[in-house]
Amino acid sequence: MITFLVCLIILVGGYLIYGKFVERTFQPDNRPTPATTMADGSDYVKMHPAKIFLIQLLNIAGLGPIFGAILGAYWGPVVFLWITFGTIFAGAVHDYLSGMISIRHKGSSISEIVGLYLGPVMKNIMRVFSVVLLVLVGVVFATGPANLLAMLTPNSLNAAFWLTVIIGYYFLATLVPIDKIIGRVYPIFGICLVIMCIGVAGGIIVKGYHIPELTLSNLHPDGQSICPFMFITVACGAISGFHATQSPLMARCMEKETDGRKIFYGAMVAEGVIALVWAAAGVAFYETTGGLQEAVVRLGGQGGVVYEICNTLLGPVGAVIAMVGVIACPISSGDTAFRSARLTIADWFKIGQKPITKRLALTIPLLAVGALLTQVDVTIVWRYFSWSNQTLAMIALWAAGAYLVKNKTAPWIAVVPATFMSAVSLTYILMAPEGFKLGASVAYPAGIIFAIGCLAAFLLLIYKKTEKADGKELAAE
Repeated sequence: MITFLVCLIILVGGYLIYGKFVERTFQPDNRPTPATTMADGSDYVKMHPAKIFLIQLLNIAGLGPIFGAILGAYWGPVVFLWITFGTIFAGAVHDYLSGMISIRHKGSSISEIVGLYLGPVMKNIMRVFSVVLLVLVGVVFATGPANLLAMLTPNSLNAAFWLTVIIGYYFLATLVPIDKIIGRVYPIFGICLVIMCIGVAGGIIVKGYHIPELTLSNLHPDGQSICPFMFITVACGAISGFHATQSPLMARCMEKETDGRKIFYGAMVAEGVIALVWAAAGVAFYETTGGLQEAVVRLGGQGGVVYEICNTLLGPVGAVIAMVGVIACPISSGDTAFRSARLTIADWFKIGQKPITKRLALTIPLLAVGALLTQVDVTIVWRYFSWSNQTLAMIALWAAGAYLVKNKTAPWIAVVPATFMSAVSLTYILMAPEGFKLGASVAYPAGIIFAIGCLAAFLLLIYKKTEKADGKELAAE
């Protein structure tokens, strides 16, 4: 219990202290934002900061910090450390910088930002990477809620029925102006999410469940190594490249840059709290990591675990409220994932999105592909989503570091987590069952060498660009 509470306090303190430091490093000012200078009534629409915060939280939360945290609890309370410090020093920094840099570049998608700071090759890689990731997110966050809704409704309303309903909703939410559905419904979903999180945390504490204290031992029932597997499994609750695709959506709606810390850094810290609560629930409710693993298998996945925990802790009424929060989160992330995919392609091919016909031309094929992928085993999709998610985060952080160097401020706030995630991403794909299945003796050194190589390449690239810029300034003088 003490470890859990200390980590909770550190998360809040991280927002107040390190979040303020990151804000001072970036130096937001009072310049006009894209919501003002590029208003189009569809994607560039001014909204209230509190509403934007709730939308950002729901966009990034999804099933990730819940399902990922439950699986992360297989390693025991050591997962609390990754959620806490990953959120403060990596995830929240990643979200803040990707959102704020987007504001400075007319609300551009993350792929276009990467191209500006890491070159055209990386831009094209990120364009493809982003669209693939976003479609995978939409698929995962349609299938999961459909299964959960099927648990709460009569047998005639099965998962296939709810999947059709959700895809239909995604079509509308992806197509219509952002303030018409997303801007109006998400605050309500946000209240459900908060109630769910408080209810589960309160139920664990009040009913006397034992949240184990920190041990650095590996408690995974199958002995799977903490590095890199835990760092990839708990993605959205610590750092997630998916968030870099979502922050530009809100960058197009913000009236003031100075709201950035509350919206971007703050939403990620709130997600870290959600992940911490569900990780604690996982290790406490089933008493042992082996018991948790057995429950995931017995109940047909993390969705069944979520339902059992909510129903036991909160009773039937509380369980419904909690489940609505869990269902609303992924649906809200799924629709904005497809929306982000549409805008990424629009930025890529310079297709204006004000006319509805042009929005339809991109929305229909994207959702058709997503609907086909829902027929694939979602656990396989999730594995590739997790790795591609963290790889995208790595690239976004390197681009943010380049931006900070160009603007002559401290790049290390992005470069340090970028280097770490470079090592994690390569090590994982070398070791993972869906990767190359290599041993740790090969994967660990390769990951370290890759991270050092990325850092060296970054420093060389930045050095050359800085030297070139200084030369132009001297020539001008």
